[in-house]
Amino acid sequence: MDLYALPPVAALLDGAHRTLMGLAGLLEPFIGVSSAAAAIVLVTLLVRAVLIPVGVSQAKADRTRARLSPRLAELRRRHGKDPERLRHETMALYAAEGASPFAGCLPMLAQAPVLGVIYALFILPTIAGHPNVLLEQQLGGVPLGSSLAGSIAAGTLDPASLAVFLVVIASIALVGEVTRRVFGLAQERSTDAASPSPLATPVARRLVGVMQFITAVIAVFVPLAAALYLLVTVVWTLGQRVLLRRAFPPESA
Repeated sequence: MDLYALPPVAALLDGAHRTLMGLAGLLEPFIGVSSAAAAIVLVTLLVRAVLIPVGVSQAKADRTRARLSPRLAELRRRHGKDPERLRHETMALYAAEGASPFAGCLPMLAQAPVLGVIYALFILPTIAGHPNVLLEQQLGGVPLGSSLAGSIAAGTLDPASLAVFLVVIASIALVGEVTRRVFGLAQERSTDAASPSPLATPVARRLVGVMQFITAVIAVFVPLAAALYLLVTVVWTLGQRVLLRRAFPPESA
């Protein structure tokens, strides 16, 4: 069964297609052939602006987790050999504090449908029965529907296209490294203070560091349009986290 052919999905994609093409048409007199790429950037910024309250909730949850870190470490020390008891006591502690251990997942979960729509818009040759003209749009001469991995596999990658892909993907990786340095080291200090937290182990720290670059790896395989969405998202996320960390500094235990 073709999920994209289902009437509700097809109608959603058709509306998103018309919206992006409409924005691109408005921007074209000012930006030219890259107007569709600019429209994606604008849509991404609008989505992230709508999600600001979710980011604030996440920042508050991070502050609460930092304050609870010593108590969580104590629970792990006492109930580490009884996972079910540990889970129960941990959830009870969060419930008593009016917090959730899963709050950090909300921004990405909220964005997933938008990213899925953008991904579909740049892989489907037809949408709701009409040709997908978004596939003809470009950024720096590179079709927004192409990917680095796909271009390499098809043997169509040229130096100019490679440069565009590398700029986008390397920028995502760079932002990931900055995020790791700014927030990973702070997490290290907080988990060190709350030993024996699992996050304080060298293996866990290396894993957290690698996780920062998964978005860059994903950008290798998705269409350039989706990679552009990811780039704007990680830049916004870093800036928002810096501002919210200042507005909601970690609480003391």
